[in-house]
Amino acid sequence: MMTWLSKHVFFPLWEMKDGSRRAKYLRELSSSQWLDTKTLRQRQWERVREMVGYAFTHCPYYQDRLTSAGLDGVLRGWEDFRRLPTLSKLDIRQNGDRLRSLEFQQKDLLEAKTGGSTGVALQVYFDSQCQEMRNAAAMRSDQWAGWDIGTSVAAIWGNPPIADTLKAKVRNLLLDRTIYLDTMEINEGSVRRFVGDWQRTKPRVIFGHSHSIYVLAMYLHRLGVEDIRPRGIISTSMMLLEPERRLIEKVFRCPVTNRYGCEEVGLIACECEQHEGLHLNMDHVLVEFLTDDGAEAAPNEEANIVVTDLVNRGMPLIRYRIGDMGVPSDRMCPCGRGLQLMERVTGRQADFLKRPDGSLVAGVSLVERTLTAIPGIEQMQLVQDALHHVCAKVVRDENFSEASNLTLCNELQAVFGADVAIEIQFVPVLEQTRRGKYRFAICNA
Repeated sequence: MMTWLSKHVFFPLWEMKDGSRRAKYLRELSSSQWLDTKTLRQRQWERVREMVGYAFTHCPYYQDRLTSAGLDGVLRGWEDFRRLPTLSKLDIRQNGDRLRSLEFQQKDLLEAKTGGSTGVALQVYFDSQCQEMRNAAAMRSDQWAGWDIGTSVAAIWGNPPIADTLKAKVRNLLLDRTIYLDTMEINEGSVRRFVGDWQRTKPRVIFGHSHSIYVLAMYLHRLGVEDIRPRGIISTSMMLLEPERRLIEKVFRCPVTNRYGCEEVGLIACECEQHEGLHLNMDHVLVEFLTDDGAEAAPNEEANIVVTDLVNRGMPLIRYRIGDMGVPSDRMCPCGRGLQLMERVTGRQADFLKRPDGSLVAGVSLVERTLTAIPGIEQMQLVQDALHHVCAKVVRDENFSEASNLTLCNELQAVFGADVAIEIQFVPVLEQTRRGKYRFAICNA
């Protein structure tokens, strides 16, 4: 009854109160997913042309970059598009003001700062319509996993939001209906409390960091807990490894839906109920797979993922090198959706760090929280070579101060405990992996 009321009464009323159009966008996306690939590709091309023209007119950065490439903002074919320079994280950091659209004032845009999978602090902006469209795309993909509006959820997430106002408490009770397991503190005690919350509320779907869900599954297996039976599991934020998927599905007796996205552009791809690869979010994002020399990768060839946001006018990101690697596909999914597939993401993996008591800390949550909260940290990598020693390798910028250093030490000490020695090491650059990426947390303890 509560699920029905949440979907058919509370959600529409809340949308009306907020003046939101998420329901409208969700209906459109629920219909467009069944269009054939050729039609979706043509619609995508029209949106690419529109976004590039908009960026050329309203963003000083793109006016300069397109003019330098010999383009006037009007794309006459895909070859013109491929002549556009790619956009790096450094470009965004150095040109944030010039990337924002002159049509908006900064105060009217929504802001996000993310550490991402590379540990590089990045600040991006997006308009309110973009946010609602992104939410609708996530809702569509979540429906493939068995979620629906009003469905109760168990979120395995770092730094979960706290309902500290009456409005937030009412919303969580009537609409969001979410219980949390904080990945910043996964241990036997927190897992037992989570099991108690589950048994009281009976969520239908688990949502969270891929590896964190795997860690929860390991604890439940060791504790002999066998009565947590969700209808769907949505894993995101970290690369989902096949051994992890197998254990999760064994413990929960439920298939895992792998979802891939980022703070900068929202949902990029997601598995459907067939689990035959990840459907690209063609309505909102153009995804390219490029080799190191900039050429288009062949099907099943690992390559750099490059994305173009088709809905964010507040801060257009065109041919953005996201920093991940993936494998394109030329297969069609047996589900019948026309949304193109990618085989898998290959370059996203986060390590967990350890406390002396055996509990685990999700590196992605800790690094992201630190980069977001402490000014002056450009990059950070946590290295744990011994159980009682954690070294934070920090690349500073001009905003870093002694107060930043003290805050960082206190933050890490609070997370790992007084028995762990915290070392702050300032470095000019962080070492990269063989794929040219950074690992934000390395645990050798």
